[in-house]
Amino acid sequence: MTGLLLEHGAQTATELATRLGVSPAAVRRHLDGLVAEGRVAERSLPGSVRGRGRPARHFSLTDAGRSGFPHAYDDLALTALRFVAAHGGPDAVRDVAERQLAGLEQRCSTAVERAASTTGPEPVDRAQVLAEALTAEGYAASASAISSGGQLCQHHCPVAHVAAEFPQLCEAETAVIGRLVGTHVQRLATIAHGDGVCTTHIPGSRRSGNTTRPGSPVPRERADAPPRPAPSHTRQIARERTPA
Repeated sequence: MTGLLLEHGAQTATELATRLGVSPAAVRRHLDGLVAEGRVAERSLPGSVRGRGRPARHFSLTDAGRSGFPHAYDDLALTALRFVAAHGGPDAVRDVAERQLAGLEQRCSTAVERAASTTGPEPVDRAQVLAEALTAEGYAASASAISSGGQLCQHHCPVAHVAAEFPQLCEAETAVIGRLVGTHVQRLATIAHGDGVCTTHIPGSRRSGNTTRPGSPVPRERADAPPRPAPSHTRQIARERTPA
């Protein structure tokens, strides 16, 4: 059904039913589900009137509905960046990457700073808020505390295929993460280079590890205990020194 909307544009339920050879009621039930999912929008077109002067309801694809069809965004981005690299070199590609991420940094910065008053200034705490902001941007991110600080994981990369050829995208993103959490960070793995998750290490306060307990103190001599006899060799020396 979405294919028909893509090919023929906005249509009524009756028009779709005729093309599919099913009842309009069945089509309307399916359309109601697509509208609820946000993949199809319902609207009234001017000049289209049905019984008693009411405009007929037409259905068309939304951007979310169109996103389910194949696209060539990656190919277009690769072609554009190859052109930039050929004429401006690696620094020009880096400039494009930084400009591309500027909007993301601004949106995430707003979320991080808003929560800073409750989470505290620690980079690990800020990473938790950043993970939520990145998830809202489609990165499926999570943050966790480890013995050496924290770890930010991104389970999805929207530009993985492009970043595989142009690592400047990953480098610019790493710099953005560092600025947002407020410390230098280290990228340990990226989806663009074949890893399952983009992993960023965030240094922070170390957790207290296992400590060795001090040994039991040597028991002190009791004041009322009888004196211990001197060793035998000491008694022998004492006898030798006694005058005859």
